[in-house]
Amino acid sequence: MENKQSITHVILTGGVGSRLWPLSRKSMPKQYLNIFDGKSLFEMTVDRNRNIADKVMVVGNVDNCHLSKDVMQKSNTPYIDIIESTPRNTAAAIAFAAFASHPDAILIVTPSDHIIDDMMPYKLAIDEAIEKASKGYIVTFGIIPTKPETGYGYIERKGDDVISFREKPNQVSARDFIAKGNFLWNSGMFCFKAGVFLEELKLFHPEVYEKSKIAWDNNTNGTLDLALSLEIPSISIDYAVLERSKKIKVVSSKFVWSDLGSFESVYDYLVSKGHPVDKNGNMVIGTNTYTAFVGLKNTIFVYTDTANLILQKDNSQDVKNVYNELERENSDLLN
Repeated sequence: MENKQSITHVILTGGVGSRLWPLSRKSMPKQYLNIFDGKSLFEMTVDRNRNIADKVMVVGNVDNCHLSKDVMQKSNTPYIDIIESTPRNTAAAIAFAAFASHPDAILIVTPSDHIIDDMMPYKLAIDEAIEKASKGYIVTFGIIPTKPETGYGYIERKGDDVISFREKPNQVSARDFIAKGNFLWNSGMFCFKAGVFLEELKLFHPEVYEKSKIAWDNNTNGTLDLALSLEIPSISIDYAVLERSKKIKVVSSKFVWSDLGSFESVYDYLVSKGHPVDKNGNMVIGTNTYTAFVGLKNTIFVYTDTANLILQKDNSQDVKNVYNELERENSDLLN
């Protein structure tokens, strides 16, 4: 077992990024695409936390663990590899990381596909979270919102206490949240002692705890058995623990953050990095071929070898519908 006071960066890499199809595919999910500053989001996540943590754990799945390995080797980062045979959502993924750790080790859990600018406020938020986690709290990171975004969940808070977690709102509710002023975007980042998380999971969702423990105890070099994994209820950390535990604190952060979960957020990010748009706000992603937009405003044209997507920026949440339709047809275009 490792040093008790160690800090481990746990990277969750399970997502497929269905709202970024056709760029994001099952064989190359968005966190591995090299379209952001010539690096992938995954690599940027590893770099960002390099000086914060003593060790790195990657929780991925059989479909993407080779992609993670490529990034970790490229950046010359030793890591502990946990490979799920099938995705069971975040409660189980985080439980595996906790089972693999000393109970007193502090885990900083982050997705692998987020953009964070401004390292100074980020580092301050991490330091504050580690301090709270060392006192036995489960810390979630809330981002001070810049607009009434409907693509994010929200945290209602009073100081550093959480009043409630809210699902992705509609436009009216999102405006209402922003007007109230005590709502934060839920970043999906967490910090806690491994043992504290497992205690709370055992208390509030014993089935996820027990079934995850059985799967973990029977792992082979970090790879989990499919049959045992399928026994684990597929539930998020939010439902399993955060909405029920009395040990939750929120760190509110001013760093610039995006989960790049939609083409609208990718558009905003690329514009901030100088990616060209025409005078009507139209953007091309994925090709340098001359592309003209006539009579269109704020349209995004996404080019790939096997599929193209044309969308209004405001409708970027609806790309998921195309993905779901292709999934129903069992289409090769998702691979």
